[in-house]
Amino acid sequence: MFEIVIRYFHFIGIFALFSVLVVEHMLIKRRLTAEEMHRLARLDAVYGISAVVVLLAGLAMWFLVGKPADFYTANPVFHAKVTLFLIVAALSVFPTVFFYRHRRTTRETIPVPPAIVILIRLELLLLLVIPLLAVLMARGVGLG
Repeated sequence: MFEIVIRYFHFIGIFALFSVLVVEHMLIKRRLTAEEMHRLARLDAVYGISAVVVLLAGLAMWFLVGKPADFYTANPVFHAKVTLFLIVAALSVFPTVFFYRHRRTTRETIPVPPAIVILIRLELLLLLVIPLLAVLMARGVGLG
């Protein structure tokens, strides 16, 4: 039962992570009002929480439940998946800092650097590849 709960949290975290990022992408524009910035900062906090849930559940699946840890550790597809997740996490730092710094602004509007939009789109693109790698990994692709 513990394994089922861990896998469930992993899936829910993944769905939340992707959903929040899609919503951020839909709400972001060149200039944001203070209310829009506050909303995006709250959404980004949910994004961060869901990323932590995905990470913790993933680590639990790697080391505590399911297949032996060697199944994952020996698989280069798994390493590619983890690397993509870490790249997505790194790409999210700049938008997160931007939203956090401006979450309580009193300015009427805040200009959004174009790099924020590009980074969010890149995160979405990379997140689309991770499930493919997960399916390949689960099928044993990458193991000798």
